[in-house]
Amino acid sequence: MQPTDHPDAKAFILHWGEMGTQWGVNRSVSQVHAFLYLSDQPQTADAIVDALGLARSNVSTALKELQGYRIVRRVHVEGDRRDHFVAEADLWEMLMRIAEERKRREIDPTIQLLGELTARLAADKTAPPHIRERIGRMHDFIGTLGTWYDQVRVLPKPTLVTLMKLGGKVARLIPGKKPKA
Repeated sequence: MQPTDHPDAKAFILHWGEMGTQWGVNRSVSQVHAFLYLSDQPQTADAIVDALGLARSNVSTALKELQGYRIVRRVHVEGDRRDHFVAEADLWEMLMRIAEERKRREIDPTIQLLGELTARLAADKTAPPHIRERIGRMHDFIGTLGTWYDQVRVLPKPTLVTLMKLGGKVARLIPGKKPKA
């Protein structure tokens, strides 16, 4: 039985595709990911094409992108020469891999550019002070975000789960103003 054979699984796959577009991910990529995530056995590209009704080229592109994020991997099935694919089923591992790749693709280049702009603006006395100040603040902010991610990503999974479950209550551990209940 394929995941698309059950109406609720099909609804999840369609919704995941819609959510993907909200996160800047191609709908086909998100649907392929959802299909593989719900699959209890490795799937061939042809099986994905048939199940989702997508063009073979879209599935191939999606599989390459998902492998680039390291949330889908190619596996070999004994007695079958075709490539098969499986999705990472550990949600924390999937989240961390996606965050790591997005940071590498989006945040790191932004930090680098903002650092270069900040240095140039510091030397450029003709630059308007508010531009110098705002780009400098943005560099500090995004840099802090990147550093925070680098520190959090190495925490053990149980610590991450506890931290997430604590939510805003973690503020009680920080000296100073107490959060409102």
